[in-house]
Amino acid sequence: MGFQIAPDEHIRQGRVTDVYFERVKAALESRGINPLVSMEVRASSLPREWPWAVFAGLEELLELVDGLPVKLRSMDEGKLFRAGEPVLSVTGKYLDFGVFETAMLGLLCQASGVATNAARCRKAAGGRTLVSFGARRMHPALAPMIERNAFIGGCDGVAVIESAEMLGEEPSGTMSHTLILCAQDERLAYEMFDEAMGPEVKRIALVDTFQDEKFGALYAAEVLGDRLYGVRLDTPGSRRGDFLEIMREVRWELDIRGFADVRIFVSGDINEQKILEYNEVADAYGVGTHISNSPVINFAMDIIEIEGRPLAKRGKPSGLKQVWRCPVDGARATVLAARGSVPCPECSQEMEPMLVERYGDGRRHFPDPSPREVRERVLEQLSEVTL
Repeated sequence: MGFQIAPDEHIRQGRVTDVYFERVKAALESRGINPLVSMEVRASSLPREWPWAVFAGLEELLELVDGLPVKLRSMDEGKLFRAGEPVLSVTGKYLDFGVFETAMLGLLCQASGVATNAARCRKAAGGRTLVSFGARRMHPALAPMIERNAFIGGCDGVAVIESAEMLGEEPSGTMSHTLILCAQDERLAYEMFDEAMGPEVKRIALVDTFQDEKFGALYAAEVLGDRLYGVRLDTPGSRRGDFLEIMREVRWELDIRGFADVRIFVSGDINEQKILEYNEVADAYGVGTHISNSPVINFAMDIIEIEGRPLAKRGKPSGLKQVWRCPVDGARATVLAARGSVPCPECSQEMEPMLVERYGDGRRHFPDPSPREVRERVLEQLSEVTL
């Protein structure tokens, strides 16, 4: 039956939808009811008490609404938002887009979760190299989505070839334990890798396959000399002990032998807390499951206006809203869109609207930014927030 994924055309046709939307459609059509509605997407809370999250998934959502008779407003992809702030709104006749709610939320919820976790790792790592290694933990059909959002969230590179090509980037990676096991000798594996790779490939040697990490690093330095860019420690948890102390020992032994420029690359069950701990010694991180298995942002999509009149279910604030941000001090305010601009509550300066019309009259109003441009947007904002 092939891979268990929904074809693009089925998503565009609204077939990837909860059945109750089809039943709502049938009931409304039976009475000729099809009101003009505005629906907002917002998360009332964020996972793990995060104080902020990264808005992602917009590029794919715009692909989904292409051709629909709706107006769509949203934050820029890559903007940081807070719990309770609307990140997107759609206005149109309900029956023209209601069945796409499931797909719209799916596109935003997972992408935003991955981008946020990557951004948190980026914040923790500072200027150290950060590479996404997590595609193997998820369905392969999702690899490009996961790694795109890991990249825009702040990862410097991604491991999967397909994902990197779609990003317009070169794939990132080192050698594998399988190379060393097949060679049955670490020195031979380092020689083989060095001979087979072009000069553009960094020589990063795995140093923990058969022996102590310190001696593995020294073997790599002996074999590769000044061509050795880094050593990678991917030690299994059952063998780690005090992993930070192992890294300190490797660093010491390399330094006293004239290899102070060789970087220490760490992978294997890395998360933002471990990054903060290992920053003392580590120069680079490969983060896998922590990013690819990120908690989703629990967005909801609710009707907040019908025929231009505020109306929402219990527990949801009615009325189409705007989120304003002060360019001077970063203060924010969420108010009814009809109010227009509001002064900053902190400095009284005029604030800027964060929700901008992206799609309407059957066309996009702005070209899609490149993944690298979205990534730069995220990085600029990370200097303003804490973990």
